[in-house]
Amino acid sequence: MTEKDLNDRKFYPAKQEVQFTDDCPEQTPQTRHPAYKLAFRDTDFLLRDELRPVRFQLELLKPEMLLDEARVGSTMVMYGSARIPSPEEAQAKIDAAKNGTEYEQKVAQSLADKAKYYHEAYKLARLVSEKAIIEEGLRQFVVCSGGGPSIMEAANRGASDAGAESIGLNIILPHEQAPNAYVTPYLSLNFHYFALRKMHFLLRARAVAVFPGGFGTFDEFFELLTLIQTGKMKPIPILLFGKDFWTRVVDFEAIAEEGTISKKDLELFHWCETADDAWEHVRAFYDLKG
Repeated sequence: MTEKDLNDRKFYPAKQEVQFTDDCPEQTPQTRHPAYKLAFRDTDFLLRDELRPVRFQLELLKPEMLLDEARVGSTMVMYGSARIPSPEEAQAKIDAAKNGTEYEQKVAQSLADKAKYYHEAYKLARLVSEKAIIEEGLRQFVVCSGGGPSIMEAANRGASDAGAESIGLNIILPHEQAPNAYVTPYLSLNFHYFALRKMHFLLRARAVAVFPGGFGTFDEFFELLTLIQTGKMKPIPILLFGKDFWTRVVDFEAIAEEGTISKKDLELFHWCETADDAWEHVRAFYDLKG
């Protein structure tokens, strides 16, 4: 490249400018003061309340760029509880509650009974990952979970056992939380803002499997229903696992009978009990062959 080259950039890239700063040997009261730091390297500055809009933008942009670079075209998102044990851990949960209160024993048994959903989440993630669908050079139905334990772990584990990569969208919480061991490391993303995390769950989603869960699962599930019901988002397969659970904790029919939603809104999701049923619904929805 020469100065006569019309395609040559005329300004140094930011990374090189940073190196110029690091290589500068002169240290003075001015250069040592925090005010002199480059704004994008000044963590204290970036964490100020006034910079929240900038942090929003960064948290939107970083995952988007990384997923683009990973050639992720679409995702199979999997929501569900962080408390349901794997089939291997179910009995241990019951045994651990034996000396507890009647309520604690009942809860332990209830969670252990739901271990079948860990198994189905694993099966669905493995089944989808083994399809290895590629369209226009992009990977389709890449498994994406919240990156945590239980149902989320089952999703990433199923993809991993199929020899496929999978995404984990983790979030910082006051109590200790780390990504499960099955998330692909370079697709393990961390969030500060719930809103931006939920946005990334759905930007590439072409199907969402919802398993029994708590407040977080309810929040994600009902927001998805609202987006499609209101026309803000085009319909996609919503695979609702565990009819016994959901109809016990939410009376969908009663909501429709009260008139606050229409009867047709109950068709926005598809009841599932097995991974095979879920995939068949997705396959039919998109008219996928084989």
